[in-house]
Amino acid sequence: MQLNASYKEIKGKKTTDIYFIRAEQILKSINKNPEVTAEIWTNNLPEKYEWGIFSGLEEALNLFKNLNVNIWSLPEGSVFYPGDPVFTIKGKYLNFAAFETPLLGFLCQASGISTKAARCKISAGDKKVLSFGARRMHPSLTPIIDRYAYLGGLDGVSTIISASRLNIKPQGTIPHSVILIIGDTVKAAKAYDNTISEEVPRIILIDTFSDEKTESLRVAKALKKKLNAVRIDTPNSRRGNFEEIAHELRKELNLNNFQNVGIFASGGLNEYDIINLNKWVDGYGIGTSISSAPTINFSMDIVEIEGKPITKKGKIAGMKKVFRCNRCGLRKVFFNKDVIQNCECGNPMTPITKKLIENGKLIMESETIEEIRKRVLTDIKYLNV
Repeated sequence: MQLNASYKEIKGKKTTDIYFIRAEQILKSINKNPEVTAEIWTNNLPEKYEWGIFSGLEEALNLFKNLNVNIWSLPEGSVFYPGDPVFTIKGKYLNFAAFETPLLGFLCQASGISTKAARCKISAGDKKVLSFGARRMHPSLTPIIDRYAYLGGLDGVSTIISASRLNIKPQGTIPHSVILIIGDTVKAAKAYDNTISEEVPRIILIDTFSDEKTESLRVAKALKKKLNAVRIDTPNSRRGNFEEIAHELRKELNLNNFQNVGIFASGGLNEYDIINLNKWVDGYGIGTSISSAPTINFSMDIVEIEGKPITKKGKIAGMKKVFRCNRCGLRKVFFNKDVIQNCECGNPMTPITKKLIENGKLIMESETIEEIRKRVLTDIKYLNV
């Protein structure tokens, strides 16, 4: 039995909520199909975040190719804030009504993953952060999770399929099972060194059998200059103060003239753990907190019907766009009919919101994931978690 929905099924309205099909039936029966403007936005971000990273745009746009609608959006990878309209559709309502469910699904989950990834990368600074979360979710979602984690600023992924689609190399060490089967950490490290291509860094797990400091020194003395780093993935039942373990490990390696051996940490970490560990740790594998990142609770609301501002209570009517000052970075949301003012610093405000689809045709070239990721990494330099 096939569990995942195919793209054909998504385009065929099979993943939509039934009430949109009923809405189509009702409106067709009374010959009502007005031109509407609908905006996607959120008023609140999860876990008291102050900002998010907008992702999922490429998949979202694919829904509307060859449909007679117009679409404006923030570029993929843009920083957004509560209240920002991130995606706007204008067209006959029945041309797009049934796609609201998959559209929100594309944007909500992708933006949640990219936002959490960006937060982890901010916490890590120039330290390497890898996506290790594939095992926590359905395998059909693996390329999705890793794509949006990488787009959000992470430095690599562990899975073969994701790395292939991203045109990068998968990264990782070896599992505890190999060390258990061989029966000794040093013997496993030597087998690793003798077997695996030299282009793969020698990063050795050192928490399988004994004290992390003891095992690290044994491995360092065995592999000498070949050892790039040791990895700590200490179980919670033996972890105690993980920061202190990393601190002691760094001191012990330094005292024994292994200053060049890095420390790589993994195992249930999030952006706040990274902040605490960053003084001692050189790289991270982040799993569950990214793969199961809280989704962004976007909603789609009609804000105009036949050009007249109208919306449900609790929302703000009228089509809006996001503008930014290129000099000082100030952002403002203007109504479409507003006279756009200069920034408070005197510089002109320029629109971040761009028109991407006109009458069903893409009018802007798509960006590569590397271009998007570069923008994310540039913009998050000025943000805090």
